[in-house]
Amino acid sequence: MNRMAASFVHLHLHSEYSLSDSTIQVKPLVSAVAAAAMPAVAVTDQCNLFAMVKFYRAALAAGIKPIIGVDLQLQSSHDRETAALVLLCQNQQGYLNLTHLISRAYIEGQHQGKPVVCADWLQQHSEGLIALSGGRVGDVGQALLAGKDDLARRHLETWMHLFPDRFYLEIQRTGRP
Repeated sequence: MNRMAASFVHLHLHSEYSLSDSTIQVKPLVSAVAAAAMPAVAVTDQCNLFAMVKFYRAALAAGIKPIIGVDLQLQSSHDRETAALVLLCQNQQGYLNLTHLISRAYIEGQHQGKPVVCADWLQQHSEGLIALSGGRVGDVGQALLAGKDDLARRHLETWMHLFPDRFYLEIQRTGRP
């Protein structure tokens, strides 16, 4: 089976460990990815890495590259609204930075009972991380949907500076305009 021929890899996928959002169990997920001949898959649960060990072991056993990440709620220092940002580990430093951000979100960033990452924290902890824009619920997507193209461009420039050659606009096919 030629795994390099696969044209799609899930990079933003919640498991059963994102309790309010998904019921996808790790082993059936890995089986489905293998059956679809995908070379890799990311699990990006909501501000947690609870599935990581189980997912990592199952993916490796199936010959799938496991990509570790999280779906974060992000809050800027000048705005009370939150936006989504997906972070994927590129390497060991990225994993260490991601665990720091998640821990800090639970310790210092609670907002209405949910862990939130302050955007300023990323200044010190973006190395080794790949960022996805969060689609329509990320700050770039929210600005575009509101018709604020200049704001979307400013957000995009900020992310591209913070994650040089490691920031990607997320496209989600949802059947919505």
